[in-house]
Amino acid sequence: MKGNIMDKRSLKVLEFDSIKSMLLDFTVTTLGKKHVENLYPSVSRENIIFSQKQTSEAQKIILTRGNVPISALGQVSEYAKRASIDAILEPYQLLKISDTLRICRKVKNFLRDSENTPILQQLSENITILKDLEDEIDNAIISEEEISDNASPELSKVRRSITNTKEQIRQKLSSIVSSSQYSKYLQEAIVTMRQDRFVVPVKAENRSNVPGIVHDSSSSGATLFIEPMAVVEMNNKLREYKVKEQEEIERILTVLSAMAGLSYHEIRTNEQMIAEIDFIMAKGKLSVKMKAQEPFINSDLVMNLKNARHPLIDPKNVVPSNINIGKEFDTLVITGPNTGGKTVTLKTIGLFAIMAQSGLHLPTDYGTSICIFDNIFADIGDEQSIEQSLSTFSSHMTHIVNILDEVKDNCLVLFDELGAGTDPLEGAALAVSILDRLREYKLITVATTHYSELKHYALTTNRVENASVEFDVQTLSPTYRLLIGIPGKSNAFEISRKLGLKEEIILAAKHHLDSDSISMEDVLKEIDDNRKQIETEREQSRIIYEDAKKLQTRLKEKESKLDTQKDKIIQEAKNEARKLLQQAKEEADEAIKELRELSKRAEKQNINKEIEASRRKIKTSLDKYGYKNQDLITEKDVINPVDIIVAGDEVYVPSFSKNATVVSVDNDKKEALVQIGIMKLNLPFSSLERLKQNEDIVKSSGAGKIMKNKTATAELEIDLRGMDLETARIEVDKYLDNSYVAGLPRVTIIHGVGTLVLKNGIKAMLKSHKHVKSYRDGGYGEGGMGVTIVELK
Repeated sequence: MKGNIMDKRSLKVLEFDSIKSMLLDFTVTTLGKKHVENLYPSVSRENIIFSQKQTSEAQKIILTRGNVPISALGQVSEYAKRASIDAILEPYQLLKISDTLRICRKVKNFLRDSENTPILQQLSENITILKDLEDEIDNAIISEEEISDNASPELSKVRRSITNTKEQIRQKLSSIVSSSQYSKYLQEAIVTMRQDRFVVPVKAENRSNVPGIVHDSSSSGATLFIEPMAVVEMNNKLREYKVKEQEEIERILTVLSAMAGLSYHEIRTNEQMIAEIDFIMAKGKLSVKMKAQEPFINSDLVMNLKNARHPLIDPKNVVPSNINIGKEFDTLVITGPNTGGKTVTLKTIGLFAIMAQSGLHLPTDYGTSICIFDNIFADIGDEQSIEQSLSTFSSHMTHIVNILDEVKDNCLVLFDELGAGTDPLEGAALAVSILDRLREYKLITVATTHYSELKHYALTTNRVENASVEFDVQTLSPTYRLLIGIPGKSNAFEISRKLGLKEEIILAAKHHLDSDSISMEDVLKEIDDNRKQIETEREQSRIIYEDAKKLQTRLKEKESKLDTQKDKIIQEAKNEARKLLQQAKEEADEAIKELRELSKRAEKQNINKEIEASRRKIKTSLDKYGYKNQDLITEKDVINPVDIIVAGDEVYVPSFSKNATVVSVDNDKKEALVQIGIMKLNLPFSSLERLKQNEDIVKSSGAGKIMKNKTATAELEIDLRGMDLETARIEVDKYLDNSYVAGLPRVTIIHGVGTLVLKNGIKAMLKSHKHVKSYRDGGYGEGGMGVTIVELK
């Protein structure tokens, strides 16, 4: 987004350079930093939206996956360009190319796996992975000054020869310095090097006793460094090997340089893509730091900043502002005391417009909307020109004249203390005239002022609005809150009174003001007092509303929980009734079977009809209670039915084998509303009994028969193999109930070993089962680990 379309002076006074400096700190590549330096606002809606989406993708990646793996890089494409014209690169240059290729590869792979980031993914697709070149360089070069033995077979061979020759020379020289023939002529019994050749230190006076070539001497001349004739040939061979080594290294570097030169265009493109990605990620990092959001770019001349926070103010101290301009008014006049935040508000509006059009997120809340300006003009600060001998007023007016000459539709114009620096009456008149002139254009104007005349102007002029920055008279300090629609009031009298100025002086001062000014101040004070009261009441209402919502939610949850518990209890009762009916049917089938045996000697046909009629009656009863949602009422086995009953009586309900309390009575219908636990049911008198001893009830009811039947049919073991855990738990629970009623002291549960899921699940159930006294694994001959032996209470 190049192109100095904005007024440079305005960019400066609105501190866009400080934002770019923050952005610069987040870049890591040289070219990425150049992108920041060249960053300017755009006026293209398409470019702005695209750049904002770039920032959003970077922000998303940082928050979900962390930083893209980009390291600090120079411009290695210059090296590749030199290599493309047959230059031989140094090892360190080739290593930097390899490092760049490695980073390119990592970045491409990283972004390839990033979901919903099409812009960054497209950039990564333009990166070419040159793994072969990267591997060749890494395999050949160990450091900036060292070539690896693995660079080529020839280099490895030459270096082995050098190593072997050096060892031979050392061995030969070691034998010389340790021999009795030469050791007495040596200054020290050591081997050293001079001019890249192995030598021994010989005393100067014994030069003739050690044949060889002198390569050096000590500073005193007492020691000569002689290469013995016995190793001259070997040193010559060593030098030849080193020449070959150097030639092979140059050949390797030539080959690697040629490879880099052939890939120059790919390396250059990769470098550009990495720089672009680095720049975009820097925008994302800045967004995360500022806790910023992508603004909506609207097509109207409207700014709606929600909780806007100036990015250059400490987040701990910044006061958010809600700024909405362009919908109901185009000109905003901000009044208020000095140091109250008027200039900060002005700079926030201008800076946010620049940032948004530069593709940067704004430190605002979600829902912020901003328009695109063709130019932004700002006259802010005291910029008196000493060189031009201009006063403060002259300096500002010179700039205002330039603004009025250059302004056109679709601009943003910002004035700080418009008309200040001259006679108040003349300054206010000029300010009103300037604002009127700007209203001829379709643009947004924001001006700060101390002049009361401008408050009247905003109140009486169409599409011009007042605003103020709040001031706390009690603490004598500004709150920095922007209040749109409320003109700022002069706090001079209140502040003076707070500071101790006598009341008669304040009253005398009021007499010097005209009645209109006094009335205006009184109205503003009343408006401000009412606003504060309304805000307090609104906050209290909000708290009460939130508490009511929380209470409503808790009550709904409690009601839902109670409904769930009631439905569960009713369903359990119905299931129990169904089991009782099933058992009764089994008894009836057994009786029918016996009757059929007897019927062989009687009137077979008639008896069979009666038997089938009985079976159909039992089936009808079973279907009724097993599959239909009706009341669980039965008059079966009612021994002592009630005739007269009143509310509060205790009765026995055989259908549920439970005692109940009578809640109310309907003598006409012969029904009673009874409560069993938390469940209430309407039951006929004929289904209720007066309370008796428990043993009589058990003996006279169907329970005794059922117990007898369970004892007769009880099994000593249950086989769960092949069942899932949930089914097995249900079967074991039913089996333990039957075994307990039957009076069995011990039972066996067969579950097998398998994955131990079934075994462990059943054991977890047995820990808390009401009928289980203890349990253990099966022993030898009992089934071992595949069974569990359970002792019942």
